[in-house]
Amino acid sequence: MTMTTTLVRTGSALAAAGLLVGMLSACTPEADPTPTPTKTAAFATDEEAFAAAEETYRAFIDAQNELDLSDESTFEAVYALTADAAYAAIRESLTQLQAQGVTMTGSSVVTGVEPLQANLASGAVTMHVCVDVSATDLLDEQGASIVPPSRADVQSLVVDFAIHTTGELRVARTAGDEAPCPT
Repeated sequence: MTMTTTLVRTGSALAAAGLLVGMLSACTPEADPTPTPTKTAAFATDEEAFAAAEETYRAFIDAQNELDLSDESTFEAVYALTADAAYAAIRESLTQLQAQGVTMTGSSVVTGVEPLQANLASGAVTMHVCVDVSATDLLDEQGASIVPPSRADVQSLVVDFAIHTTGELRVARTAGDEAPCPT
């Protein structure tokens, strides 16, 4: 997912801010388009898999809403709900933004979910998710917003989930989606 920011700092600050702006829009950088589950899921039905995915994503957004970029201990809840390249990208982004003195304000809200695909054999799940990010902001050290003014208030996303070694779903990849979100 391509993000731009108004932050006029070093190249690493721009990259880090872009990644967290993506988080605030509930996006993680695109990873391998087909996450590789590490354990077989224990879902009996597609409905059970979709319910688990929705629960995981809502917990992921809740964890993001609790982030305090000045306190590394708040990062762990977000890390615990990610897998694969999403984990690595979020870890790098949060570390860089903390070093840059960026502050996050507000909360994101999941406004809708729609099941797209479930593979009961592998535990891979894909869902369309809508997230309202209108109340969120990222502020530089001077208190100026670094969120692009063109950011949509409601983000339409496709989210892939993969089974973690614990047997629970984790967010493996998110990407912007053209499908409209209900208003």
